[in-house]
Amino acid sequence: MDYGLKGKVVLVNGSTGGIGQAICRAFAREGAKLAIASTSQAKLDAFVPTLDIAPEDLKTFVADATKAEEVKAWVDGAYNHFGHIDVVIPNAGYEGSYQEIQDCTVENYMKVYSINVFGPMLLMKYAAPYLLKQESGAIVTIASNGSYTTAAGMSAYCSSKHAVAGIAKSVALELGPHGIHCNYICPGGVETPMIHRIEENTFGDTKTHEECEEIFGAAYLDKRYCKPEEVADLALFLASDVSSHIMGSGIRLDGGMDALC
Repeated sequence: MDYGLKGKVVLVNGSTGGIGQAICRAFAREGAKLAIASTSQAKLDAFVPTLDIAPEDLKTFVADATKAEEVKAWVDGAYNHFGHIDVVIPNAGYEGSYQEIQDCTVENYMKVYSINVFGPMLLMKYAAPYLLKQESGAIVTIASNGSYTTAAGMSAYCSSKHAVAGIAKSVALELGPHGIHCNYICPGGVETPMIHRIEENTFGDTKTHEECEEIFGAAYLDKRYCKPEEVADLALFLASDVSSHIMGSGIRLDGGMDALC
């Protein structure tokens, strides 16, 4: 399906992670132009040669999602380079440490919130003026099924993703009347390095990856983790005008868990 994204300028942070790479590849295949950010030039240097995109359609930036001045420099730089911004994808995320409430720390909460909550807020803050100026565009936030559910030992992560949902819905109300549709994607466990870290945080070295997926995957009707490419495909749809009447929605990509609610 042609989503009409050819020539659109797409901003993605966390671009060198598992979901981020899949998102970049998906938009590149659609002919979009990418302004991507990562916390490390080395990560960008390793990823870019694997990305099938014309050099003139790609601009990379080193930007920490939690640092306002770096996020602003990235957004402004993308606009100055390409002349417009059409799609904004706050994707960077962090799972935090496994901590039950009696052992939780403010430091863990703050680190999780700085990336998962303030990160998307900063990106939307600095991109919104450009989207408002042209009265069109889309914001697709990569949230989590943790926006709806909870998990023992992951109160920092799950509460941060509840907060992301609140931000995304509020921003949808603000920008929707101006031709900008904003939504968020809520996958369950995704086959990326993050889920491997969550497995280790939860079980240590007592379980293999396959055993962990069997345990976590028992919650899904198809008994498996989501694939990064499935998140990316949904992001294409929500970024396009095909979905322009969907606003403020959290789309659950959770193997049927929503049916149990």
